[in-house]
Amino acid sequence: MAKLASLAVVAASLSVAAAQTFQRLGACPDLGCVLPPDQSDFLPGQYFDLRLEVHAPVNGSEAFNNGEPDESFAVTIAKEGGETKSIAEFFSVPEPELEKWDFSWYEDLFARDAGTPSVVNVASKIYRKLALYEPGNYAVTLSYYGDRTTVANWVVRPLATKKKAKNVILFIGDGMTTNMITAARLLGHKSINGKYQSLLQMDQFPVLGHQMTHSIDSFITDSANSASALYTGHKSTVNAMGVYVDSSANFFDDPKVETIVELLKRTWDSAWGAVSTAAISDATPIALSGHSRSRYAYGSLVDQGLNSVTNYSWTNHGGPDVWFGGGAEQFYPGSGSYEGKDYYEAFANAGYEISLNKSSLLELGNRSKALGIFCQSHFPVWLDRNVFTDNLAAFENEPLGSESPALDLPGLKEMTLKAVDILHTRGGDKGFFLMSEGASIDKQMHALDYDRALGDLLELDDTVRATVERLRALGALEDTLVLVTADHGHGFDVYGGVDTRYLAAQGADRGRRRAVGTYELAGLSQYTVPVEGVSYGTGPHFPVNWDPRYTLAQGLGGNPDHREDFRLHRSPRKVVSSTPGFAKDDYFVDAKDSTDGFIVNGTLSVTESSGVHSLTDVAVFAMGPCQETFGGVYGNIDIFYKIANCLGLARPDNKPGTLPGSGCSNGTKH
Repeated sequence: MAKLASLAVVAASLSVAAAQTFQRLGACPDLGCVLPPDQSDFLPGQYFDLRLEVHAPVNGSEAFNNGEPDESFAVTIAKEGGETKSIAEFFSVPEPELEKWDFSWYEDLFARDAGTPSVVNVASKIYRKLALYEPGNYAVTLSYYGDRTTVANWVVRPLATKKKAKNVILFIGDGMTTNMITAARLLGHKSINGKYQSLLQMDQFPVLGHQMTHSIDSFITDSANSASALYTGHKSTVNAMGVYVDSSANFFDDPKVETIVELLKRTWDSAWGAVSTAAISDATPIALSGHSRSRYAYGSLVDQGLNSVTNYSWTNHGGPDVWFGGGAEQFYPGSGSYEGKDYYEAFANAGYEISLNKSSLLELGNRSKALGIFCQSHFPVWLDRNVFTDNLAAFENEPLGSESPALDLPGLKEMTLKAVDILHTRGGDKGFFLMSEGASIDKQMHALDYDRALGDLLELDDTVRATVERLRALGALEDTLVLVTADHGHGFDVYGGVDTRYLAAQGADRGRRRAVGTYELAGLSQYTVPVEGVSYGTGPHFPVNWDPRYTLAQGLGGNPDHREDFRLHRSPRKVVSSTPGFAKDDYFVDAKDSTDGFIVNGTLSVTESSGVHSLTDVAVFAMGPCQETFGGVYGNIDIFYKIANCLGLARPDNKPGTLPGSGCSNGTKH
């Protein structure tokens, strides 16, 4: 068996070397997999599943043991300084049945191009709904193939049972970086001789920190697993939420981890909700309640949002008290809804008031649960809803599924303020948790439509400002932790100014580039300079002129081929298109975009049609109870632990919490 073990070591080292573009399993560099993997953190009392896998590659550089996985593997756990026990004994659970399957993957780009996947046979077990209650260090050891082992070192964070904040409001500017915040400030706030005369609301928060956004399998994250990290304290894989991705074919059997709203409901029976200018089934809002390796299983995830996880024993989050956003195609009966069901009807039967437009949203009472779905897909952006309103007629997004446009749309501010009113009423002494997302900061950065992205960032800040005032009016500001952060960033920045009139007058690309001024030639912002005859009626903290002659020279570090004229796009932007005679996903500069501009060569694969996320850390602004804990630089998972500690969710047992001053538990049964 010694020779067998040494071969396993060689195979494992090969997998680490070969797996970069593609990986056999993101959290499993060895042939033995422990999920949650090495370096995982846990909140005391947080439920999780434990998956073990033993891999036997059939072919490729890792081919091993004739493709026969070790079905007699064993797994133990030991707390530092304590006795080593089997998982079943340690957690007092029955031994699960052995599962077997196979999967395939490409070892590198050459293998993909050649169409030669590597096949892997798997033996596996999963232990469900476990919890660790004692803080400290734990080692989980998987033994297989003789004396081969994979060790996962886990940390259970300290206990925190006192509820320091009654409420938490988490604002997420999807994809929002410090550079974007700086650019938005330049657009919406006037400066004189380099001194701003007003500031963004988030500028005025007392504590500023930064979070690192890496995922488990890539240093560039997506919105699903980055949101999941914020909500669970566990990193995951691109496109996954609320789970560690295993190698099985099922999107919904992967090992789960409990989310902040599941913990909050189980411990304090608090109210919770989500608001987004994206589809409510989009990654950031749905990850509060979703458990799946695929963010694209929209219908199933909406069902989880209403009914919680139903295929396994798990925490019942009770359904959101408030759910406001887009994504109507997951609610009216049809191909987009789960099993073709009518989820408007399902929510109504569960006691929800239903709103489909701004008018009915504002008429909602504050005592009932509320579902507001205002359009198909994602919202038209702030700039189109408030400045170029004629663009709305081109949308086919009415929330009952017709091809008519949705014209009576609320904004992020209206949705968030109504959500606060409802949650404040329904939460009562038990408090609430609200996530409010400015979604199209990210979506418009992907489209290289920078003005639309920054308009949505200014809408987010305007919403934060109004929310602080509403909390103050309700007498709830001192009891509420308010956070503003992002899930990831884009490689965006402003590097100068542009004379767009001069640029358009030049005949060739190289001449047009002379219109870009840097350093002393960059000039000053013209977006806050009034122009006779130009008025949008959008109030303070937004540009008074969205289309000045002198604009910002701005762009992304990761982008497709495109043409750039730095002008405002009066309709949504499309920078690339397919070309006859070439593959459908072989993209070229769109002939109709920025016709007076110059060509900017892409930095991405020609199969990428949009800009992409970047490595950058993102800011965290904090005010309210526990604000001091959010300073410094830390991982995205630490946002979860800081919030959980402030809410008293790190528990020594699975009993409901005792509300401050009440002397009794919250009374809920689970």
